[in-house]
Amino acid sequence: MLDTEPAAMVRQFYVYILSNKAQTVLYTGITNDLEKRVWEHRSGLGSKFVGRYGLSRLVYFEVFEDPYEAISREKQIKAGPRRKKVALIEKANPRWRNLAGEL
Repeated sequence: MLDTEPAAMVRQFYVYILSNKAQTVLYTGITNDLEKRVWEHRSGLGSKFVGRYGLSRLVYFEVFEDPYEAISREKQIKAGPRRKKVALIEKANPRWRNLAGEL
């Protein structure tokens, strides 16, 4: 069977981690529109947790085509200890740069 769906029509799902400037609090989430979701968090339209702790920096994300894989990965990251989240971030983004500007 040929895949006739244009590349632009393929949906992507993102698992992401936000942090505050001091890197003391982490939030893991999932979305199908990362740019919009980061904007929502920064505008106070995201979760109350993000707003309460000032989590405005996108420090990590992964891309998936399968929503079930993305959900599974989000749960895996959330269930892990903080040190594993920090290791994920530091492997991909050692300086903890805000990646939102690169979307």
